[in-house]
Amino acid sequence: MRFPRASGVLLHPTSLPGPHGSGDLGRDAYHFVDWLVAGGQKLWQILPLAGIGPGNSPYMSNSAFAGNQLLVDLDELYRQGFLDAEDLIPTPGMSAETVDFACMVPFRMDRLAKAAARFASHGTTAQREAFAQFAQEHSAWLGDYSLFMSLCESHHWRDWSEWEPELVAREPGALAAARAHHASRVAFWQFCQWSFYRQWMALKAYANGKGVEIIGDTPIFIAYLSAEVWSNQHLFDLTSAGRPRVVAGVPPDIFAVTGQRWGNPLYRWSEHAKDGYAWWVERIRRTFELVDIVRIDHFRGFAGYWEIPAAYPTAEHGTWVPGPGEGLFKAINKALGPIPIIAEDLGVITPDVVALRKKFGLPGMRILQFAFGSDASNHFLTHNHEHDTVVYTGTHDNDTVAGWWANASDRERNFARGYLGTDGHDMPWTLIREAMSSVADTAVHPMQDVLALPTECRMNFPGQESGWWGWRFQWSQVHSWHAGRLAELGRFYGRVAAAA
Repeated sequence: MRFPRASGVLLHPTSLPGPHGSGDLGRDAYHFVDWLVAGGQKLWQILPLAGIGPGNSPYMSNSAFAGNQLLVDLDELYRQGFLDAEDLIPTPGMSAETVDFACMVPFRMDRLAKAAARFASHGTTAQREAFAQFAQEHSAWLGDYSLFMSLCESHHWRDWSEWEPELVAREPGALAAARAHHASRVAFWQFCQWSFYRQWMALKAYANGKGVEIIGDTPIFIAYLSAEVWSNQHLFDLTSAGRPRVVAGVPPDIFAVTGQRWGNPLYRWSEHAKDGYAWWVERIRRTFELVDIVRIDHFRGFAGYWEIPAAYPTAEHGTWVPGPGEGLFKAINKALGPIPIIAEDLGVITPDVVALRKKFGLPGMRILQFAFGSDASNHFLTHNHEHDTVVYTGTHDNDTVAGWWANASDRERNFARGYLGTDGHDMPWTLIREAMSSVADTAVHPMQDVLALPTECRMNFPGQESGWWGWRFQWSQVHSWHAGRLAELGRFYGRVAAAA
């Protein structure tokens, strides 16, 4: 699918300003949309909207369908009558510069619990009807998810394979008894999802109404400790005890000398094929309810993926195994029609990956930080770009451009200075301009690069399990010239209408 020529900014909602320890779906998100519009940006790219997992990563969520309850705007819950004014007073010590998860999570979870209890006891007829309608529309996943989360809590977040055997095996009687026993917590988790979806859909409608589309992110793999693995065990490569037999990752690369052992269970693709990849079709369909464009993370895994025996602690000792290939995307297209998907095709890319992407008309990705380490044949250099690509200065896994430039080798620096015609004094905006000038239909810039921020502000470091995902910006860092310069470059390079 050919994308219209446009540009946008990569910023996860947690990185927004706000008073409650983390960015959320409140007024600062709406202000950010307005800022994008002022800068002529037509796209807002985010990371997965699902709940966070180990290391606070949104790529290791406990559900492929549920939203992150920590993004719920507490002010909106107050306006709904579910919280009191004093509930909005932040805990002392909350940081405006970073997400202090140890402080933020209990604060927000406590307020969500209060709001759920207030809704249960004092919800209006209209609110109860809206909640019931939401529960009905999302019944395919909401029941399993809310029970799963309740059971995780009661089992102190142990792996579900260590629960009572009848719960591991999902015996109907045991599930019914658990739902009754944990009814209040099941209702709590459903309330959280209703609040998230209500708020997110309102924000998305606002953005779309302003001409801004949302680029979402779907990880190819999901976490073992997730509602979907527990409730669809036959679709995953598990042992008879319910443990992963093999896990996901990638072999050694420029990010990690021992590779990356992500630890996600792998799919039994033959089981998915038996019912026409129904689980994947539903996953993609539900994702497109939340966003306008989907970036599928680790697209190369659909052609072939790195299979690591679960007993190995690192990723060196793996094997390439064929993925589902064309079969999956034919099923998705048959069920959903042509849909705008970006293929994250970074890493070890073989001809079969390129062929699969091109067969289904999916744009790939080009990262400018990777462009200057070799010679003119480097396909990340702009003269080698193609229309069906999305060019980034960097992604959430990269250093900021300022940080990359500060640590670049002499070879990279010399090549970049000559290629870009610069002395290197303003590399973040030099690369933004280069991305804007590319023939690639889409250009995306992390907010950190728009603000020319250093290494300390990077979002993630692949292979490092903790210490990331916490960066936030403040509106005091944003000046009128930021939006003005984005709009100007957009006009120069045909990504903003000339009259804008």
